[in-house]
Amino acid sequence: MMNHPTDAWKESLFKDIVAKVANVELYYKSLSFYLEFKPLLLNDLLTILSPRLDHSRAVNFFSKMNQLKLVKPYLKSVQSHNNKSVNEALNNLLTEEEDFQALRASIDAFDNFDTIGLAQRLEKHELIEFRRIAAYLYKGNNRWRQSVELCKKDKLYKDAMLYAAESKEAELAETLLQWFLEEGRRECFAACLFASYDLLHPDVVLELAWRHNIMDFAMPYFIQVMREYLTKVDEFAAKVDKLDVAESERKTEEEVTEPQPMVFGQQLMLTAAATPPVAPQPAYPGYGYPATAAGYPAQPVYGFNM
Repeated sequence: MMNHPTDAWKESLFKDIVAKVANVELYYKSLSFYLEFKPLLLNDLLTILSPRLDHSRAVNFFSKMNQLKLVKPYLKSVQSHNNKSVNEALNNLLTEEEDFQALRASIDAFDNFDTIGLAQRLEKHELIEFRRIAAYLYKGNNRWRQSVELCKKDKLYKDAMLYAAESKEAELAETLLQWFLEEGRRECFAACLFASYDLLHPDVVLELAWRHNIMDFAMPYFIQVMREYLTKVDEFAAKVDKLDVAESERKTEEEVTEPQPMVFGQQLMLTAAATPPVAPQPAYPGYGYPATAAGYPAQPVYGFNM
């Protein structure tokens, strides 16, 4: 069919046969054939061949032929595989088409591409939205200073404040505060106080506000700081009170008088004193019988006389 397309080629028949071909090299020959004879049907052929195609090789093939725009639907359909070559090719196409919304969606959904390389290209783009995406990419690679500096150049104040807060770097947030004052952006200074609230040092904020005579803009921040400090002081005082109560209870328990130990000698003496005394019975001389009253003979123990 490819050798004699005028006489032998039929679209439906070609698709049925090419899907059953075992030799993968014929796939790429068929792609060349469609590029030459039926370019508008190329994406339909790619849909059939995509399960067995090497997507990186396919992207390289169409890049050499300078036909990536033609196969954009194919690139979108296989981007779910998160292939690096496919992602980079599609991101480049979206950049050329100046479709920043689709580019941002592609970046968020599929991260397998050279982010730094794309960011370096986008930061020189003439459209501010693409430079904004460049700052977003730098932020995603923890290049916070580059991201904030790019936002400052394009006066993307909100993005600069958000990225400084996400960086968790107090020095970067304080530098941004100083820059806002140098630019005369007092409202941005007040907004940045709360965006980077956990990073800022109150003494630094107080000095900047005093030196630039904008205490009114910083006062809500100081009210919040004072409230938090007082709350912490109250919590600490409550814990100290609990410790004091526990300590006093422990001392009280130790001071309770313990019961006196029992002296066995005294108890025995008391018991002996309580028992009535028994008169001693003198023994009968020579026999060991108990003595009886005067005038009566001694009685034997067993009830009969010796």
